[in-house]
This record gives sequence, structure tokens and C-alpha cells, in this order.
Amino acid sequence: MSQVTTAPASPSPLAVPRPVGLGNFAAMLLLALMWGLSIPVTKLGLITMPPLTLTAIRFAVAIPCMLLLLAGKKPLPWKALPAVAALGVLGIGVGQVTQTFGVAGTSASIGTILSATIPLFVVLFATVRLRQSVSAFQLLGVAAAFAGIVIVALENAGEAGSAGTTALGPIWMLISALAVAFYYVWSVELTNRYGTVVVAAWSTIFGFAALLPWAGWEAYHTPFVLTGQALGAAAYLGLAVTAAGLFLWLRILRDVPAPVAASVQYLQPVFGIAASAILFGDRIGVQFMAGVALILAGLAIAVRARNAA
Repeated sequence: MSQVTTAPASPSPLAVPRPVGLGNFAAMLLLALMWGLSIPVTKLGLITMPPLTLTAIRFAVAIPCMLLLLAGKKPLPWKALPAVAALGVLGIGVGQVTQTFGVAGTSASIGTILSATIPLFVVLFATVRLRQSVSAFQLLGVAAAFAGIVIVALENAGEAGSAGTTALGPIWMLISALAVAFYYVWSVELTNRYGTVVVAAWSTIFGFAALLPWAGWEAYHTPFVLTGQALGAAAYLGLAVTAAGLFLWLRILRDVPAPVAASVQYLQPVFGIAASAILFGDRIGVQFMAGVALILAGLAIAVRARNAA
């Protein structure tokens, strides 16, 4: 879940347990599609553009739109700036940058699956930061998902070069998942205090500011071609995944209970894998699908157990 750049919304007081209407269900499917395509689209952008430069352009596109979302919101207090800035450096400087490096070093399918492990790490970190208890079902879910990760990683181990997967690629993806999950859990108190939109927008701005010098250095020292495909990928990631994704997610949470809204996001890997197979010809064999099934089952068990606790 490139879905990674926005702070998690706390349960909305407007989200009441009512039947999910057709419009909200369609909105949830659209969001799963938008976020599910983020890894394959990133892969397209990286064909001609280096990782840090692509990430910087992505957030340069997203930030003006996110600033519009701040209209009418209370300003962020000065005392909150250090914590929000640290979250931005973590969520973007570590989470999104390592994800882009990970995508560069994995096939699009494997990158999509590994990015879907973020909720698992959220469960683990929540036990520490939020002092939530861990049930046997949650541990079972974590174990199943990690078993699935191993199966997926071994799928193309013998043909890593042709599959576009390097030794470091999956490691970068897992570091990204850890950083984004850490960002989500440690931002809960701030979002409850100052609002999801305010924290998400300002943390993105601070993260972008920290990223700029490194992206400038990379752009200066790394030859690249600024193609229409690369710019289109950056625009999609900035406008659809980051800015519009946040707006749509907040709109959904106004009418749909958070656990229901989150559960539909398990479709993200399905969309991502399908797009990867079409765009890059990623091989989807029996072993790969078994790993995917284990990861999705682990995610469902872990998060459902947490919501039921």
C-alpha cells in the first residue's frame, strides 16, 4: 500500500454501522484499484528515471493538492512540528524511498505482495505503542503471512535476473513496510489531536523537504531520460495514489465503519498482480499463488482479530 504516505484515520464519529451502499462500495473498489496499481506504475516510472528523482516528482505533484485539503482546517501548532516533521522523514524519507528502491529491485508482482504486509507490522507495533494485546489468532496470521512471503520470494529465486528481482529488492520492500507501519502507529496520537488531513499534509511536506537535497544530488549525478511515461507515472502516483487516495479514503470513512473500509483493501494485491502480469509479463505460477493466498489469509486473520479485540 503505497497507501503508505497518508496517516491512518482514527475511527470516524460519523462512521456508523449501517449497510454499505452501492456508491460507497464502488468508492472502496476504486480506492483498492488506485492503490493496487501503485507498485506496477512505479515500476514503469523507474524504467527511465532514478528512484529518488521519481519519488521527489511524485510528491511535488501531490503537495499542492494536499494543501487544498488544508483549507478551513486549524493550523498545526508549533509544538507539534518536531513530531510531525519526524513522521514525515520516516514515512517519506525512509518508507517511500526504500519502497521505490525495492520496486526497482523486485518484479512488480513480488513488490505488490510485499507491500501488502504493512498491516501485519501495524499489528505488531500497536502492541508496543498502543499497548494492544496480541491474540493467538493474530500470531497465527503473522506466521501465515511470513510463510507466504518466503514462498513468494523463493518463487523466482532461480531466475531473479529475468524476473527483475535482486537480492536486495525484497529487503528494501520489507524495510519500507516496517517504516510505513511505524509511521501509521506512531501517528495515531497526533491524528487524534490535530486531525488526519493536517498531520498527513504537513508530514508529507516535511518529508518532501528532507528528500529534495538527496533527489537533487541523484538527478545531478545520474543520467536519466524524462519521458512522457515517467512523468505520467509520477503524476499518477502523486495525484491518484497520494492526494486523491487520501481524499477518497476520508470520504469513505465518513459513511463506512473503518474495519469494513479497510477489509476491501485486501483487493489491492489482486489488482497489482493482474496489472503486473499484463504490463511486465510476470509469471504467476502455482507456488506464487499459494504464497499470495497465505499472505492474504494471514493479513485477514491478523487484522480481523485485532478489530474484534
